[in-house]
Amino acid sequence: MVQNILITGAAGYIGGSVLSDLLATSSSALKGVRLYAAVRTQEQVQALSKLGVNVIQMDISDAETATEAVLKNEIDMVVHTASSILADIPILLIQALGQRRQVSGKQTYFIHSSVITIYSEEAGWPAGEVKDTDPLFQKEKELASQHPVVKTNIAVVEEALKHDVKCVNIAVPTVYGTGTGQWRKLSVSIPAYIRVSIEHKIVYKFDKDGSPPAVHISDLAELYVILVEKILQEEDIPMTETGYYFAMAHRAPWWQIMDGIANALYARGLVPEPKVHIWPSDEMAAEYLGFPAAYIRAMGTASGNATPVNAYRLGWQPKWTQEKFLESIDDEVQAVLDFDIGNTNIFKVLHPSEN
Repeated sequence: MVQNILITGAAGYIGGSVLSDLLATSSSALKGVRLYAAVRTQEQVQALSKLGVNVIQMDISDAETATEAVLKNEIDMVVHTASSILADIPILLIQALGQRRQVSGKQTYFIHSSVITIYSEEAGWPAGEVKDTDPLFQKEKELASQHPVVKTNIAVVEEALKHDVKCVNIAVPTVYGTGTGQWRKLSVSIPAYIRVSIEHKIVYKFDKDGSPPAVHISDLAELYVILVEKILQEEDIPMTETGYYFAMAHRAPWWQIMDGIANALYARGLVPEPKVHIWPSDEMAAEYLGFPAAYIRAMGTASGNATPVNAYRLGWQPKWTQEKFLESIDDEVQAVLDFDIGNTNIFKVLHPSEN
């Protein structure tokens, strides 16, 4: 039986919101469970300590530190929200969970956070509908893609099988809304467009419209909590090779979003016109937004044909629709003005010269 859960990236947008929801839930499944929050700085330790959780300041990329954190605190489950693009980190954590399993004799679990846009043609995935009930792990291996997210997905499953750790993979789409954590309140993508538009006094969009999967942060955090509850209750749910979950509530039509951003910024006097211009080049878009140039088309124009099945079978019922989202674009702009603490550094490990 799981007793101790470690959340990585607990000061981040997703991790902080998941931690907040876990603390707020009245589910009997979490009764007696101790939550541990992994953070990077002393400031974050102080911010999260008031929540009444066990806060650990640590470098999760260090093997000795990761192993000590899992074994010393008797961690049975890791909810990993810190990174989807560095395979070394989940490998270390899964290895530590494998050691914990050997010591305790109990099953251990790893919840991984991935990215849904890799299942689009722009990212190298074959055309046609893709469901999270499809044999995604086998297909990822067949494609032999060099995309860091795909390589990390494969590494997570292979390492979990090697160490007899059960894992699930939450494929995260475009996320919006204000987070409920104690530190970072904003997502990456939409705030980046707003920030850049304000800085350069002009709103840009790509020459091709995209409509990628999307989800509100509250609905996404709820999915994490549902998965944690199902695991704690030892329910028979898809895991490891079949444990993929598309966290998709609806689609995000980029051109309509950019129109909404332009209107909201113009109404505040932050841009001189409510018109949206086409990016002069993908290279300029990558430079301004701080996104990797190699993946900028997939990030800015992909729609994909992803269909979520597994998450809904768990009983997940997202409350936010596409219509409700588009009506809230003004709130997205205001949230950046209220809570922005600068651009994320999650892409710097891929292309440090581009950020």
